[in-house]
Amino acid sequence: MSEVLVLVDHVEGEIKKVTLELLTLARSLGTPSAVWAGPGYSDAAKARLAEYGAEKIYVADSEEIAQYVVAPKAELLARLVADKAPAGVLVAATGEGKEIAGRLAVKTDSGVITDAVGVDGDFVAELSIFGGGVNVRSRVVKGTPIIAVRPNATAPVAAPAAGAEEKVEVALSDAARAARIVERVVQEKGGRPELTEAAIVVSGGRGVGSADNFSIIEKLADSLGAAVGASRAATDAGWYPHAFQVGQTGKTVSPQLYIAAGISGAIQHRAGMQTSKTIVVINKDPEAPIFEIADFGVVGDLFQVVPQLTEEIEKRK
Repeated sequence: MSEVLVLVDHVEGEIKKVTLELLTLARSLGTPSAVWAGPGYSDAAKARLAEYGAEKIYVADSEEIAQYVVAPKAELLARLVADKAPAGVLVAATGEGKEIAGRLAVKTDSGVITDAVGVDGDFVAELSIFGGGVNVRSRVVKGTPIIAVRPNATAPVAAPAAGAEEKVEVALSDAARAARIVERVVQEKGGRPELTEAAIVVSGGRGVGSADNFSIIEKLADSLGAAVGASRAATDAGWYPHAFQVGQTGKTVSPQLYIAAGISGAIQHRAGMQTSKTIVVINKDPEAPIFEIADFGVVGDLFQVVPQLTEEIEKRK
């Protein structure tokens, strides 16, 4: 089977879950080969990638790659596409991943698809477009398929493979060195999972009523080991930081479980979460549009329902 290149998404050597998802998906498309760019590669990283199906690991662990923005990673992938002629390239549909995909498409004269929620064996990608109003299937018809896949689109499943290493040296062009990173600020992490990677997300909207009331959303999320999200109405009102906004102008999430409390379901919000595997809605308005996409709905006051739900979950731990 032909190789499928998977760009490893990592932070200081810690591999993100989305990479394991992409390796799992790549196994249905060909032979997975992981591409490591930047410093931090280790025996532990090799073992992790091999555990999830990487037959090969192309390692470009030069410090120089991390000194610039995204251009070096695109150049690395372009070289591998030219040398290895893979069946396709998979990257995470993050802000950085989508920019890398676009640059790579230009460099290899190939088609690119972003925000895929699934890819079948013929590299036909499934997407949700027009604010979530239309589901389509798309295929790249020129060059090497380059597909950016949303986190949580595939459940990661271990399948041990060889994990054979191959060192790769890449000479960066002057263009790739045009934008240098001069400072890095480490964002302080809380105890909750990162929003776009979380398997469970609990979001609050206008119905929460105030910043103080978001504590009941947080308590439910903590009882489930979930991330906290918010609608645009809630973030615009200053009740929760904009970094946690789910929607067309915020973060796109696709968790296994999405709980929406006090969210009416405007198309702007639905576009950012409707590919979630299971959607549970809590809203006192039975006519709220979000019930149209709900798998389970509770018509009731969130200030009564959410605390009871949290209490019941705590009892079952």
